[in-house]
Amino acid sequence: MLIVAAEQLKAITKNKIKMNTVQLSGSLRTNVGKAEANALRKQGRIPCVLYGNGNHVNFHADEKHFKDVIYTPETKIVELELDGKKHKTVIQEIQFHRINDKLMHVDFLEVDEKKPVTVMLPVKTIGQAEGVKAGGKLSIKMRKLKVRGLISKMPKNIELNIEKLGIGKTIAVGDINIDGLTVVHPKNISVVGVQTTRNVAAEETAAAPAAAAAPAPAAKAAPAPAKK
Repeated sequence: MLIVAAEQLKAITKNKIKMNTVQLSGSLRTNVGKAEANALRKQGRIPCVLYGNGNHVNFHADEKHFKDVIYTPETKIVELELDGKKHKTVIQEIQFHRINDKLMHVDFLEVDEKKPVTVMLPVKTIGQAEGVKAGGKLSIKMRKLKVRGLISKMPKNIELNIEKLGIGKTIAVGDINIDGLTVVHPKNISVVGVQTTRNVAAEETAAAPAAAAAPAPAAKAAPAPAKK
């Protein structure tokens, strides 16, 4: 999904690339509790919950199999196999250990092709901003955006074309238009921008007095009257 968003341009969409799908198999949990969850983690298994249709299913999956599910720059559809049945899902929440960052728990949401779903999509910038070429610094303030819509409309990421972005300019949520989807953030929140740097500020400060001190161009002398 390519979004061109800047003051001079309308946000547009093209080159839409749908989400990739990955497979994950799990086993149903016979007991639910903190002690059993800790025991599963010691065995290299991750406690999980599948939500959908007003129900929830507790299961566990091999920690190694989360490599292509979680540790990836793209948002993906997860085809989850439980007890011989397959479920199309997206990840809703991930819990990591607060000290060692180990994966602790994952919540999945079963998706319906006809019902909107809310997912987090990563932001990817395309091109080099004019402001960066002029000495500014690119600042990505939101690396993921919460987007709502049908799963069939979801791209794997949101690409922002920043080539026309000058120093002091930003792309806000309100500048982004994705066909069939809604970005679930206030429109005035900045997503990416170009900040001025000390070198640029110093050059501007030095240039101002120089311009003020520059002598005015001399007035042209009036032509001498012609002799009679």
